[in-house]
Amino acid sequence: MLFSAILLSLTFGRVFADAGDDDDLMSFVTLPKVRALKFEISYHDRQAVAPGYWFVAPYGIIEPEVPTKQWMPYQVGPYIYDGDGVLVWAGSPMFDNRNTFDFKAANNIDGESHLSFILQHQYHDDGTDKGYGYILDQHYEQEYKVGVVNDLSAFNMHEFNVLDGGKTALACLYKSEYSDLSALGRPQDFSWIIAGGLLELDTETGEVLFEWSSLNNVLVDESVKVSTDSYPSDRPGWDYIHVNSADKNSVGDYLLSARFANTIYYISKEGEIVWRLGGKFNDFDMDFTFSKQHHARFIESNGTHHVISFLNNASDELEAEEDVSSALYVQLDTTVSPMTARVIKRINRPDGGLTRLRGNVQTLPNGNTFVGWSERGYHSEHDPDGKLLMEAKFVSTRLSSYRSYKYPFTGRPNTPPDVVASVYGTEPADLTTIFHVSWNGATDIASWQFYARSSEDGLPVPVGSTVKTDFETMYIADGYLDWVSVEALDKEGNILGKSEVQRTQTPSNWRLAGFQGEEQPTPDDPAILYSTKEEKPDVGEEEEEEGKEEDMADMDMDMDMESEVDPNEAAKAAVQAYEMIRGVGGLLIFILVTCSLGGVLAAIYYCLRRRRTRSYHEIPLDEAERQPMAST
Repeated sequence: MLFSAILLSLTFGRVFADAGDDDDLMSFVTLPKVRALKFEISYHDRQAVAPGYWFVAPYGIIEPEVPTKQWMPYQVGPYIYDGDGVLVWAGSPMFDNRNTFDFKAANNIDGESHLSFILQHQYHDDGTDKGYGYILDQHYEQEYKVGVVNDLSAFNMHEFNVLDGGKTALACLYKSEYSDLSALGRPQDFSWIIAGGLLELDTETGEVLFEWSSLNNVLVDESVKVSTDSYPSDRPGWDYIHVNSADKNSVGDYLLSARFANTIYYISKEGEIVWRLGGKFNDFDMDFTFSKQHHARFIESNGTHHVISFLNNASDELEAEEDVSSALYVQLDTTVSPMTARVIKRINRPDGGLTRLRGNVQTLPNGNTFVGWSERGYHSEHDPDGKLLMEAKFVSTRLSSYRSYKYPFTGRPNTPPDVVASVYGTEPADLTTIFHVSWNGATDIASWQFYARSSEDGLPVPVGSTVKTDFETMYIADGYLDWVSVEALDKEGNILGKSEVQRTQTPSNWRLAGFQGEEQPTPDDPAILYSTKEEKPDVGEEEEEEGKEEDMADMDMDMDMESEVDPNEAAKAAVQAYEMIRGVGGLLIFILVTCSLGGVLAAIYYCLRRRRTRSYHEIPLDEAERQPMAST
């Protein structure tokens, strides 16, 4: 009866809330403007996956959107999750919901954790913000902001590949050029084309250190999207090869993927095309086919023998050359004639579908493969033999991630943890303070320690601790605690950070919130309240428990409290009910729920007072660590 009444109240409240229902998103008390995407996750062998976090950058449409409040609260931008789909860092507020691409950890700079990504150019601005390549440190603060210093119209969205040491990075080049159509047998005709290529940039200054363009190197007849009778294009022109990735090997040569040529190019440090893999002018004896590929990367390369990886999309928006997309590892030998290219590993998309746009293939340090299939943020991890270990995707069908990565990462934000506290209760002697705490971007938190003060500058009094359970952790403490703060602790008990002192939120109208006392409640002195609790003797616990059971038996309820009522769940349900009411924000819900459930809520708090369980006050860390983490 008790839980049924609460569930009815929640359901009734949702009649008003479901108009804006978005169950595919997470919400947080401590970060109310952030609505991070939820994941659907399936583990097939949890023990075999590599350690690390997921790096995704959700977006709705590929081009910058009109600056409206369509995506408020924050959803679009860089995000980090753990392997259970628990949010670690929401980077969207840093860039006001602007699209970001190629978001990943850059752990190849100096042995410390870094982040890199592309911030897309703004929508129809004055032309000064062409987008940037960003490198952040582990504190989520800017180290480098690499802009476009030549005559390019924008920082291209496809690639920001920070090379070892972090001094330089590769980006893709897109530039409109006016060209004759001699390659199509029409020397008298001219058309605008988009030349594709690559840039190597100085990450500190943005200086272009190396530039290669397809103009005069890759003629229009290599394109699979342009035919001999294609009508000439106005500016910006035919995107005739569509470059989408660039990499560099240890000898200084480059690997370039051109999607609309179905070709991967090997380009020397002098700018010459050494060989073409695939396409109309393929240089290899191949035992496989591929098309519309993405994200070509060197795995091994010494100038003559190579192992590369890439995503074989095998399709685009209009056509498909194969039935399923795949991640390919290919071994190339350029010392023989003809040169050979052999598939040494093929990983088909687990759901048997086609990734018609975007995507990437990442080789993890333990030999596993992590594949971003893009649509809905779908990604999968496979062991060295290609066996499927895990797959996950956004619950949302509205958003995708251009690429998805997995990396070890240590995040240590310079900003303090966020804490929000609220007080609830129906009687002066039965008040409860509920904490919500999070620390956006911190990766090493094992537990939280909670404090209260009698005044803003008073001495902190410990009021309890609990293990970190999610991005945002809830904790329930006895009494009306007015000035509160928290500390984040690592697994050794070291303090990682401290929140600012915050004042506890109170109902705007205590009576309307169900308070039954004669006078408005006043805060407790935590030094008195919690010193009394500590001094309470342990003797007589059995008698106290018997008294509690007798009190519970006296309550007029149609259920067996000892076997059916879990005070923990009752407290959570009460909090959910209140937060639903607060979230709806309607006076009508307050009145209806208060009138219909006033007695029930009073019983809940009375039950909590009489049968408070230790789990809300302190969870021993060793016990918590022994509890298995649930797989989703």
